[in-house]
Amino acid sequence: MPDTPPFLAELDWRGLIQDQSEGLAARLTRGPIRSYVGFDPSAGSLHAGHLVPILGLVHLQRCGGRPVALVGGGTGMIGDPSGKSAERNLLDEQAVSENVAAIRRQLERFLEFGDGQGDAVLLDNREWLGRYGLLEYLRDIGKHFTLGYMLSKESVQLRLQTGISFTEFSYMTLQAADFLHLYREHGVEMQMGGADQWGNITAGLELIRRATQRGEGSGSSAFALAFPLLTSATGAKFGKTEEGSLFLDPARTSPFTFYQYWLNQDDRDVSTLLRRLTTMTAEEIASVEVEQASRPETRPAQRALARDMTARVHGADVARRQVRLAEAAYSGGPITDPEVLAELYRELEHFEFTDIDLRGGALRLAVASGAYASNSEARRAIQQGGVTINAERITAPDAPVPQPLAGGWLVVRAGKRKLRIGRRRS
Repeated sequence: MPDTPPFLAELDWRGLIQDQSEGLAARLTRGPIRSYVGFDPSAGSLHAGHLVPILGLVHLQRCGGRPVALVGGGTGMIGDPSGKSAERNLLDEQAVSENVAAIRRQLERFLEFGDGQGDAVLLDNREWLGRYGLLEYLRDIGKHFTLGYMLSKESVQLRLQTGISFTEFSYMTLQAADFLHLYREHGVEMQMGGADQWGNITAGLELIRRATQRGEGSGSSAFALAFPLLTSATGAKFGKTEEGSLFLDPARTSPFTFYQYWLNQDDRDVSTLLRRLTTMTAEEIASVEVEQASRPETRPAQRALARDMTARVHGADVARRQVRLAEAAYSGGPITDPEVLAELYRELEHFEFTDIDLRGGALRLAVASGAYASNSEARRAIQQGGVTINAERITAPDAPVPQPLAGGWLVVRAGKRKLRIGRRRS
């Protein structure tokens, strides 16, 4: 039995293959392949849900293939119904253009772009979809799709009861037209995407077969690969916070929030995340897992994941900064650096205080900080030794408030994980 091609072997041990079309392994044994992933520019930033397909392109490039990132400047003005329960708001051309530029900058953190044989390429499907007239499109593309075939797709079936416009209904034909164009004009032989995109991806395979007049059973000339959807041990989708999606844009999701999200992952999920979302080797991950098993309280696997993800998305310097901030916030020690205090004030729940609050004593200050909902709750915590202000343990409800740090900061800790940063009101 022939060896598995390196690209498929890499994806396989990482658990990144949900499905693949027939003949892909045989094609990869003949040499490098060009493959694309589509990115919807409906928002000005990619989010955590895009990380698996992005890593698919990363592994392809590392194995000698040429990754093509297709930004849907054309299809993004319509919207993919897959996984959606209602019609989306349509974006104007300027908004889509701005989003395309932002996505390019984010992808450059992951992929090497350029003109070399293995360099990544970014394309925008407005370049070809925008040139189609309606009659030309129906003649060249639409004639290859039967109504029965389109209605059989799960993305359409799920919307039939709630309603789906002709615009969204025709989306799969546009995505298929992309694949055909890339196949003909750029030598792209494979499309990759999430498992929820399988119907749209295989529609592209069918269009290529029909448009190139390859008969049934004549052998594939184009291929598809689907990644599994990333879910937690509880079945929840990854990449959601209380505020919404976990974006790669630091203006939408701060690096501190991004780092903390990965740092706080469940022990049951962290090994899977290390395999699927990083480029760490099997040996490196195994070493981290050994350390995790021997010292789970120090969360070495979560720390490795958070560092790797933050460095990849925001840069190594920013990642090191988040490590220091996290250690300052949650090590339990004193925080005296004014810059660290100011940054934690922006990132964490915080409060303002006045001289009246300072004179009111520790109990009043603990409640004013928002760490406790009532005087009685704060009093019990103080009596149990669970409250510190500026690293000084409060032993009595009427104890004085310690002097503010650096002239204007208070750090209230309630137990091990609850932290409130106070700033003197100016």
